[in-house]
Amino acid sequence: MTSASPAQTNTLPLAAGRWTLDPAHSAVVFSIRHLGLSKVRGRFESFDATLDVGATVEDTRVEASVQMASVNTNDPARDGHLRTTDFFDVDKHPTMRFVSTGLSGGDDGVSWELAGEMTINGVTKPVVLEVEFHGTEKHREDVHAGFSATGEIRRSEFGIDFGILPLGGDKLALADRVPFELDLQFVEPKAS
Repeated sequence: MTSASPAQTNTLPLAAGRWTLDPAHSAVVFSIRHLGLSKVRGRFESFDATLDVGATVEDTRVEASVQMASVNTNDPARDGHLRTTDFFDVDKHPTMRFVSTGLSGGDDGVSWELAGEMTINGVTKPVVLEVEFHGTEKHREDVHAGFSATGEIRRSEFGIDFGILPLGGDKLALADRVPFELDLQFVEPKAS
């Protein structure tokens, strides 16, 4: 992998323009603690994202959407329940969206913070993602850039409170906090 050159305070080590997602080499995954005992892990199979790299960090934007009906926790019955009004209400709110509002950090050329607004279940809240830039590499005819990001939401803040029942002590039937992780590859814009 080609390592990234150290970032300056106001630029990114990427070509300006709209970078598109390589979905075959990307993932959106999450976990939630069940009965305070174990984590149930899941992923979304259908999602898209764009990375618009501007001349400066302030001009750089990320937008992403996830199709909530594409949830996969390796249990069809549970996935069906997640699509109902108890959780995602996919008929009324089929898409989760993220729109960035600011990018900071990058002094080491690797670690960034991406602030943005996330919309789930018709509710929009601010979130901050910890982003790691893994550099660029030429694959076939295209330059790819790799990123991983982690974040966490409280689902009750988005009106999803099913199963948040105390079991005693600090244990809940289903945790309120939902950590998530993104592994994303973007493809460099074609020269016009």
